Amino acid sequence: MPATKADSSLAGSVVTQVNAKWISYIHTFFGYVAFFSALSVSCWTNYYQIVKNQYWGYPEEWFPSVSASTGDWYPARSIFQIFIAISSGPRFALIFLFYIISNKPDHLYPKIHAFVGIARAITCGGWTYITSSEDHNIHDISMISYIVLTLPWMLGSLAIAPDNPRAQMYRKRLIMLFFGTLAPMIYFFIRHKVYAIPGAYTIYAFFEWTLIIYDIGFDAVSLYDFSSYEIRVVDLTVQPGLYNGIPDGGSVARKANFDVWLLPFFRNSPRNIENSINFGFWSTVVTFIADTYLAFIYWSILTSLAVTIWYFPLWHMGISGYEAALLVSVSPVFLGIPVFRNSVASYRWIFQLATLVGVAAYLFENTVTRLFWVSTGVAIANLTCISTWIENHKNTARLEHDAFVWTLGLIMSNVVKMAWWTNNPIWPIMHKENGGWNFIGLSLGIFASLVSTYLGRKKTQFQYTKNKEKPQKLKFWLYSALGFGALLFALHSLLTDTSTIMRWVYNGYPNTGPQPIPWGVATIVAMSLGLVLSTNRKIVTSVPWYVIGCVSCACMYNYSGWNGYYGGLILAVYLVSLVPTFIRSITQHPPGRTLFTAMMTYNILCLAHVWVVAYAFVPAGIYMREHTDYVLFAVMSLIGAGIYGASDPEVSFKHAQINTIRSVRSLTKIVLAALIVISFFIIFCRLPSNLPKPYHPEQKLLTGGIWTIHFGLDNDMWASEYRLRDVIKELELDVIGLLESDLGRIIMGNRDLTQFLGEDLNMYTDYGPGPSKHTWGCSLLSKFPILNSTHYLLPSPVGELACAIHATLDVYGQPVDVIVSHNGQEEDPEDRRLQTTELARITRESKNPFVFLGYVVTKPLNGNYYILTSDGNMNDIDPSDDDRWCEYITYRGLKRTGYARVSHGGITDTEIQVGKFQVLDKYDPQTWQASYRRVEEHEVDEGLRFPQQFRGDGVRRHHYHVFDEPRYFD
Repeated sequence: MPATKADSSLAGSVVTQVNAKWISYIHTFFGYVAFFSALSVSCWTNYYQIVKNQYWGYPEEWFPSVSASTGDWYPARSIFQIFIAISSGPRFALIFLFYIISNKPDHLYPKIHAFVGIARAITCGGWTYITSSEDHNIHDISMISYIVLTLPWMLGSLAIAPDNPRAQMYRKRLIMLFFGTLAPMIYFFIRHKVYAIPGAYTIYAFFEWTLIIYDIGFDAVSLYDFSSYEIRVVDLTVQPGLYNGIPDGGSVARKANFDVWLLPFFRNSPRNIENSINFGFWSTVVTFIADTYLAFIYWSILTSLAVTIWYFPLWHMGISGYEAALLVSVSPVFLGIPVFRNSVASYRWIFQLATLVGVAAYLFENTVTRLFWVSTGVAIANLTCISTWIENHKNTARLEHDAFVWTLGLIMSNVVKMAWWTNNPIWPIMHKENGGWNFIGLSLGIFASLVSTYLGRKKTQFQYTKNKEKPQKLKFWLYSALGFGALLFALHSLLTDTSTIMRWVYNGYPNTGPQPIPWGVATIVAMSLGLVLSTNRKIVTSVPWYVIGCVSCACMYNYSGWNGYYGGLILAVYLVSLVPTFIRSITQHPPGRTLFTAMMTYNILCLAHVWVVAYAFVPAGIYMREHTDYVLFAVMSLIGAGIYGASDPEVSFKHAQINTIRSVRSLTKIVLAALIVISFFIIFCRLPSNLPKPYHPEQKLLTGGIWTIHFGLDNDMWASEYRLRDVIKELELDVIGLLESDLGRIIMGNRDLTQFLGEDLNMYTDYGPGPSKHTWGCSLLSKFPILNSTHYLLPSPVGELACAIHATLDVYGQPVDVIVSHNGQEEDPEDRRLQTTELARITRESKNPFVFLGYVVTKPLNGNYYILTSDGNMNDIDPSDDDRWCEYITYRGLKRTGYARVSHGGITDTEIQVGKFQVLDKYDPQTWQASYRRVEEHEVDEGLRFPQQFRGDGVRRHHYHVFDEPRYFD
């Protein structure tokens, strides 16, 4: 039997003891050994194989990545796996010890942090023992999950660690180094993966290895926390006498108990581990999550209303009458009636469930019926949500809870839309066939409503009681109402999608400014920062903070590219920071007039937001033409009024429950961290994996098309991205111009279909002039690299503003220019003449081969047709086609081989026009001439032919029409 030492503090004798810091030492040692032994062995045995990637090898690439060193080749892979297995025990011990020393009664952070640590360790095993060659998806998901979970693990460690200045200093430095390394690492990965730059992967690999050093080093810092604790093995039967009141007498079997003696932990309670499971606490957590999901439902229904309304004026080409449905948002005015207000408060669970009719609207095929149920859902949702705020207007803690979950629902909707390429999967324009998760969203909504009703009432029992005294007439009610209405509009118009601000400031190539992937996550972080900052009411209602908001708004509007985006991010922080204060403010005033004014302000701003671009189709549109600056000025002015109203000294917030407020704020921060982590995961999943490639490089073929897509809504009011993708892919279009494609407004749902089409079809994209340019939009998708692009606002003195993209593509090593344009309407002939004249100037001055894909609005061989062709030095793809009016394809300096017209298939009201062109080995502008000799299909190489499935009845109502088959030329 080993020697023992007496210890009067224990019911037994210590067999051995060891300082807890050795857990950190052992984990750090074997962690580093695992990685760097694999690096050394792999370089020694398989150097040339591990530095080779899909594009380059040695000498362009000369340093291996982590995955190549540890997972691709024997024996390095086996050595790595053995040492990772050895380090797993210390790893779980480290997580357990850190949880013990950081846990406090009724604190959620340590429990969540421990769970994250365990999940992170398991995902490490996933990418360690399942190689990419065995299961690529599981390996990548495990790797991405591990990286994403590192964020809450590191930040959580910093937040809950014991007060040890030295350890905290090292943690802060390593966190800054770790996350500071991510941005350049991602940059060089994109340089490698997307642009195939030689040497980029080697630089990426160096950054990747530094992450390993920082990652393991971060956990090594725990030795400073553990150094004051010991792990002891205690023999409980060595001392004779009594053990827990039972005579020893040799009858009790000898046993050793491995115990962790951490006196500060056990001083709180001898059963602290068991007591850490507090079911009342967890019911609060579940209720908070359910309320957040219901807030997501609210924002989903609210943002879907304008989209479903928009369908009707889109087809009427003017005001349809259905726009009146926007007024349902004024439903909270009925809360000014005490009996009605009490009824909503008493039967909230019924109203909450009734809200879900807005989600269930997808079940109806008829567009008017769908709009009716969405409108009903919005009316009930506004009524229920604001009723809850009014009910809790004297309870600061509960009102802050309501404001936080409402804002979390907004941020959650942004994250969800990021995962669905800017569509919301529970919108009524979505269904199973186009990627909708309506049934799942509806089912979760029902479940969340029941959970919130049962657990929320049981836990908090916040009841509305009618004030027996006459409500005080606060003189600032008008300012508060105007401010809240303006804030709601600003959130809806700018912050219901992560890409909206980016499209406001979008530029042409090569300096486009930020792209939604990966920079969409910056918008999520900015909104999260705003919500965290919102707890400091003194700051968010101050004059300097208001000035910062106004300046950032001006920067976003006046600057393009990154400078404009920086302004937009600061504006996002500013707007979100105001939400709790403005909600508190409007609940302190008489609900009838206050809510009516607030929601009518929101509605008027929504209409003004449309009037600036739809001025040609609405009454008095001339006064708002291209004046987004008027709208932004009004919004910031009214928000200023709201801040003035929120600072009313007569408004007081009593009955603050400090513990509840702390709990709400802690839960809010955890949900924000989770949403940021999820958004990072989405970004990683959406990063491009391969360079775009044309369909027929062996023929040096460029297949181009033009299509007016009616804002991504098909003829039956369903989102049309999937159907657009299918026909573009089947027609093998290398370049396509999409018209009426700017969806970055409230009425279009703040969407961006170029993201989905570009990623799914693996094409480069140019969004074109953004929402701040007051056009209906035109976009360019290309299989060929876009070397340069310029966005034009064509002359439009009378009618709607026309847009164009002039891009230079690298087509098989030859620069080829492409124009995508959308000219004005038939009612404005002078506009169309001036616009065509400008397009002709652009084509005429270019020295490159050229393809024009545009919407001209003219008859063939008449008027503007000659300006485009003769003055622009361009050739019509088929002058014999006399049945055209809107869309035209012209070209120069290429060999035209085919031309086809394909029916719209019910996606829009406009056909697809397609032309096939071959790039010439030598192009001389002085000697090149177009040939118009027609040939039969059998005389054309198979690679130059159009797809056969569109002959006859075609597929999905797409078929060759007008002349019922493609035309081919020599």
